[in-house]
This record gives sequence, structure tokens and C-alpha cells, in this order.
Amino acid sequence: MTFQLSAKDYPVSDKLHARLEKKVQKLGRYFSSNIETRVRLSSDKGDRRLCEITIPFEGGVLRAEESSDDMYQSIDGALAKIERQIHRHRTKLEKRLRENAFAPESAEYLEDAPQEEEDEHIERVKAYPIKPMSVEDAVLQMDMLGHAFFVFVNGDTRKTCVVYKRKMGGIGLLEPEE
Repeated sequence: MTFQLSAKDYPVSDKLHARLEKKVQKLGRYFSSNIETRVRLSSDKGDRRLCEITIPFEGGVLRAEESSDDMYQSIDGALAKIERQIHRHRTKLEKRLRENAFAPESAEYLEDAPQEEEDEHIERVKAYPIKPMSVEDAVLQMDMLGHAFFVFVNGDTRKTCVVYKRKMGGIGLLEPEE
């Protein structure tokens, strides 16, 4: 597992870099050795410290973001969110992650992590490549990213579709008509 760190408006000490690398390497038990983990640390205009962790792997992307007053808490919270996503989608991901990734039942970061808070305002617009995929893969990708919807190209119909979480529970699919 390789590790890539970038920082914006936040100085990264050697101690913080070493601690972060050590913690990220512990996630390596879930992945094969050729996975790259990208970590971005930043500071906003106030006193908030932001940690974003992105792990692209074959068949999907895991992403978590955490913000707090302390960078160490933000890192621990983001790692806990990544691990929570991995465990939530355990059965679906086992085929794509390293074999026996879930052998040890104990989670690495979940026990001392703060609870997730839902954030309803737009913070950033991102562009991403769209690959044809099945509806099931799109739902999995939406869940792994922690989003309420996911735009994708349906591999069967070649149409741009949207899967979304319904307020009353369940998943919805928006498919355009001709």
C-alpha cells in the first residue's frame, strides 16, 4: 500500500507525517499491496482542520472526510469512516479486496472515533471519469462514497442514470426515456 500526502494551508510536521503514515498502513490489511492511499490535509478560514482520505481500488473508490478543531481528531475520524465503509460493505467488497481481509474481527479505528454528522451544504464540485457499470455496482459505489445519489452510465442500456437513497428507505433509479 502506497501513501501520498498533500497539505493545503496546513504545515505538516515530521511527527504528524510519521503518525499518519503508520495509521494509514494499518488499513493495508484490507487491500492488496498495489493500492494507493491519498490523504489531503487542510485548514479553513477558521479553526477547523480537515482530513480527506481517498482510496481508489479496482471496482470502486472509498472516500472519507472529517473536520474538527484538531488535526489528529480529524485524521482519526476520517480513518474510522473509511473502516466503517469497508465493514458496512464487507460481503460485497470481499471479492475485490485482499483475500482474508476480514479475518480479524476487531476494527482498528472504530471504537474511539467520533460519530458521523450529516452535512447538507455543497462544499466542492468534482469531476470524475464515468465508466459503464451495472446498477448494483452503482449502488455499491454510492454507499462507499457515502453520498445520497450517484450518476453513472448503465452498462446494459448505455444511458446516463442516477441511483439515489429514498427518504422512506430503499434505493431509487432514475433512467431517462427517449
